[in-house]
Amino acid sequence: MTAAASRPAAPRITPLGRTLLDPRALYFVSYDGLVNNNSFQKNGLFTYGGRQYAAWYSADRSATVARRTPGTGHWSALALGHRLKSDDSHNVISMGFSRADGRLHVVMDAHSDGFSYVKSVAGLLDRPAAMPWTPSVFGPVRTSLDGLALTARFTYPQFIATPEGGLQLCYRAGISGDGRNALAEYGRSGWTALGEWTGSTGTYTSAHGSSTARNMYLHGIDYDVHGRLHALFTWREQNAAVMCGGGALTNHDTGYVRSDDRGRTWRNDAGAVVGTTGGRDTVAVTGPGLVVDRLGPGHALMNQESQATDSAGLPHAIISYVPGRFGQCTTDYAADRVAHGRAFHLRKNASGSWHKTEIPVPLNSSQRTGLVLDRYDNAYAVLPFGRVAAASKASGHTDWTLLYDGGGLNAFGEVVIDGTRARSDGVLSFMYQEKSTGTTPSPLYVADFALPA
Repeated sequence: MTAAASRPAAPRITPLGRTLLDPRALYFVSYDGLVNNNSFQKNGLFTYGGRQYAAWYSADRSATVARRTPGTGHWSALALGHRLKSDDSHNVISMGFSRADGRLHVVMDAHSDGFSYVKSVAGLLDRPAAMPWTPSVFGPVRTSLDGLALTARFTYPQFIATPEGGLQLCYRAGISGDGRNALAEYGRSGWTALGEWTGSTGTYTSAHGSSTARNMYLHGIDYDVHGRLHALFTWREQNAAVMCGGGALTNHDTGYVRSDDRGRTWRNDAGAVVGTTGGRDTVAVTGPGLVVDRLGPGHALMNQESQATDSAGLPHAIISYVPGRFGQCTTDYAADRVAHGRAFHLRKNASGSWHKTEIPVPLNSSQRTGLVLDRYDNAYAVLPFGRVAAASKASGHTDWTLLYDGGGLNAFGEVVIDGTRARSDGVLSFMYQEKSTGTTPSPLYVADFALPA
């Protein structure tokens, strides 16, 4: 952290305006969300080398990428030669960048089946002024990672830039309630499969019943400033018998693991090895010391929310659910989250203990909240509809206050945050889509807010 950043600063945001990406972006609602604005996309919006990049599906279902110089209003868009195959909002577009060769990587249209992948020519991200922004800078769209097929049941791609300039891809093999997280790695010799690092077997028992299959849903997976890889998560059980009633979610508990060897070996919060990628022993629900915030099924705990790491390398996450004061058994998770859902900031402090603080803003939505940290380690939660709440590091992140009510955005719900700009440029930047009806296309925007300098 710089000397300027070491001085305490209160969190604040100043609207800088919005820019139009697409006046008629593809619109349909499934899984309570939009395919262009699922907050778990990593990365649907990012900044690198003096340009900001965005990805979405246009009204004719074309996968589209665009770039601009941050702070300007003009986006230059191009189609990637692939069209969305079905009205499934989890078929998101995720982008990644490999610093070692300056390539842009894109995975799209993947929810529990195959996927499509395309990468740019080398140097595109490093020399944006010298390289043409035309379809010619991208290779052919493939159904493998340059020949590496991975799995027929592929979902939730998340690109992770490694400290050495390489790139990793985390994904789920399998289906909801019976899946395993896995890693692939991109380097000088291309893509290599590292293998699965979580397990789906073992017995979990709640107060209501048991389940013998599940999947781990990640709130994120990120390297910190020291090169340690962090992952916070929740489990989803396959057997509905663990729930207190129908219509709820089988999600339970918030867990945490970390890796000090680029995702090969996984340790719990106490440092004990709990899994090995590609090995016989993977991270399992029965593993010791995984849970950092215990919560049983029946509270409509959301999966795939958000996480970040601060300037000291400490992990933070946003989780959301229906607190017990509103009842111990949700029977309609979407309606109950709209009526009573709250978001919580979960963080690890310098002494090694975990703390959770409720954000005193009703969700009024079934959807997810995003998290970013500024250069002072103040925390900002971007709630559904583009509302922004914040808490200061100086308070121990306990003084959560609503700073922006989303007025005038007419945002559908979740937003896609540029996780790279908050610290590098001092700008909170997120992509959102306006509400529409049925399948009528609607405008897609990027909104920018200045953070403390």
